[in-house]
Amino acid sequence: MPGRRLREPDPDGRKRGADTRTARRYPVPMRILVTGSTGHLGEALVRTLAASGHDVVGLDRLPSPHTNVVGSIVDRDVVAQAMRGVQAVLHAATLHKPHVATHARQDFIDANVSGTLNLLEEAVVAGVSSFVFTSTTSAFGAALSPPPGAPAAWITEDVVPVPKNIYGATKTAAEDLCQVFHRRHRLPCVVLRTSRFFPEADDNAERRDAYADANLKLNEFLYRRVELEDVVDAHACALQRAPAIGFDRIIVSATTPFAPTDLEDLAREPHVALARAVPEAAAAYADLGWKPPARIDRVYVNARAREVLGWRPRHDFRSVLERMRAGGDWRSPLARLVGAKGYHAERFAHGPYPVESSPAP
Repeated sequence: MPGRRLREPDPDGRKRGADTRTARRYPVPMRILVTGSTGHLGEALVRTLAASGHDVVGLDRLPSPHTNVVGSIVDRDVVAQAMRGVQAVLHAATLHKPHVATHARQDFIDANVSGTLNLLEEAVVAGVSSFVFTSTTSAFGAALSPPPGAPAAWITEDVVPVPKNIYGATKTAAEDLCQVFHRRHRLPCVVLRTSRFFPEADDNAERRDAYADANLKLNEFLYRRVELEDVVDAHACALQRAPAIGFDRIIVSATTPFAPTDLEDLAREPHVALARAVPEAAAAYADLGWKPPARIDRVYVNARAREVLGWRPRHDFRSVLERMRAGGDWRSPLARLVGAKGYHAERFAHGPYPVESSPAP
């Protein structure tokens, strides 16, 4: 059984990075469990919620100033301990896509499926009012890649996932568990399928070689990236609205400047669609010495998040472009404060990410 222990979080560290909008969403302080609190999103959630006056329980298998229950969500006793007195749950703990090459499939089942099941079971026992599960747009899997010659895919919640690895399969399985617990126990569950928000270098070697890192991040705000600050606010919106929603799966990504009429051009000549949608982009790219993406194969659509959650993302391609053109950082202040966490303690022969030569047993 994984070890566990209690430690007091650093109150000063957790008060930095407050979001007044989060405080307005919850004028009455709540006791909120955040899983994966040592991780990138988890730390951002703990910092923001604690600074807004909430009693935050941080749970992670690794210690940190933002984690006060050290243990694994795979251990039901640890989960039960962390859930005491909790009114809402933000479940961000997970094994990620970069772990596919380094972890066994059973590890993904344990962490992403069994761990989620433990949390749902104990959330029912505790009678929590909101359960928010951090999922991923990677859950769409093969549905994100149209065949050669086809237009780019317009990805809404209506697209049926086609998981292509154990990561996607376990995330969709965990989403389904959330739906089961809502149907059977009336547990309010909102699944947030977040697009990429990690600050680390791109996980694709060809893209890392072809573009400067900041250039890549900017490009992704066109169709597949969201800022950490906005992800945190989406979680706050979901916590507030989960009781009224009941259950839903919702995409969380930066607002794209594109429309469905751009999909043909995006697949073949994205610069044409970009000039039409954001006329000032060409001059800005020239000033920065950067280049737009050579091809865009999918566009994530956040219309449902804005409608159902009342979410208002602050960062999009235009705002990030203006910031970077003025010499600023593409990251929000909260993202800079949290920094990069990485996925592995070591580096690999091909760079920061391992190469999956064959599936792990």
